[in-house]
Amino acid sequence: MGPGLIVGAADDDPSGIAIYALAGAKFGLSILWTVLGTLPFMIIIQRMAGRIGLISSKGLAANLKRNYPAWILATITTLISLANIINIGADISAMAAAVKLLVPLPAIISAVVLSLIVIVLIIILPYRVIAKYLKWVAITMFSYILAAFLVSQPWRDILFHTFIPQIQLNKEYLAIIVAIYGTTISPYLFFWQASEAVEEKRQVEGMIPDIQPHRKARSAGFIKNEIGTMYTDIRVGMIFSNTITFFIMILAAATLFPKGFNEFSTIEEMATILQPLAGSFTNVLFLIGILASGILAIPVLAGSAAYAIAETVGWREGLDRDFRRAPQFYTVMVIATLLGIAIPAFGLHPVNILYITGLIFGVLSPFAILLVIHMANNPKIMGKYTSRHFSNVIAYCLFIIMTCSIAAMFLF
Repeated sequence: MGPGLIVGAADDDPSGIAIYALAGAKFGLSILWTVLGTLPFMIIIQRMAGRIGLISSKGLAANLKRNYPAWILATITTLISLANIINIGADISAMAAAVKLLVPLPAIISAVVLSLIVIVLIIILPYRVIAKYLKWVAITMFSYILAAFLVSQPWRDILFHTFIPQIQLNKEYLAIIVAIYGTTISPYLFFWQASEAVEEKRQVEGMIPDIQPHRKARSAGFIKNEIGTMYTDIRVGMIFSNTITFFIMILAAATLFPKGFNEFSTIEEMATILQPLAGSFTNVLFLIGILASGILAIPVLAGSAAYAIAETVGWREGLDRDFRRAPQFYTVMVIATLLGIAIPAFGLHPVNILYITGLIFGVLSPFAILLVIHMANNPKIMGKYTSRHFSNVIAYCLFIIMTCSIAAMFLF
């Protein structure tokens, strides 16, 4: 279990959970086709991003800096960093609300305590420990699967709607599709995947003694093996991510949709509605899942922003380096997390902010996807390991679907 599992689990952050629950509550089982509809695209685009990092030994921002106009780098880094900060704030707010429902603490105190815990863990713990801890936290997200099985489900209807799309051509439906694709295929995950591929590679090469330089030389067979291992890791992570998404949607569709509860602006509202319909234990599992997903997602959100900014400016970066060796990198992570506290501090509705964040990522995704495709096919970056034709076709299909969905959302 490598970076792919962490990416997959972080993809189901409180932002994603809110959007998937909202989708199930608004449209019931008819939205389930999006789970299968996003999976191949998730795998291919994350594979492309990871391949860029593995082959070039640089993250996406560093490659943009070396090979593309400065305005492209500045625009994409700024937008992703701002969207990530908003997402961090909304995630912290959702986590604080979950804590408040489990333990009677004021939301702002919970938000500050949770933020400080995340910051301390990021700064003090080395990369290997962080990665190991994140992987174990990911396992707790199986609580959503258990929660869904505690509620009576129409499994025949679930299977039908999973494989047979029933698309509605109205603004609300198209907006939720854009939000689902935006939160599932988020640009910040591309940056994290590429940078973590570099990080993992650095870790492996660091274990090889300097007295054996011949072992550090990467043969074609060795590179092929590295790529194969990474691809397997990504597939496992993305399948894990969409499995969790699937069960969140059917839980909301089975409990909230039949009763007409399709609008909620806070986690408290959602939990209050869910408890009498699904039972206290199911509700507790749902809240534990929100906490686990937030703990997973915040380091990834803050880290991807820090990677992008550090690579843009030329600072030392990497979770395998301690604070003294990469102070600016860690400072960006800390600032991004602290800025996120502003959302619960100002009492903004987290579910609305989470939904808006999904839409922002949805609008930003086509541009980021196009950049990843171009980089993956750029011989200056990839040498002879440019992307394969099949991957390019799937990635371009994703770009077209995202672009058309956004256009349709504004037209209808």
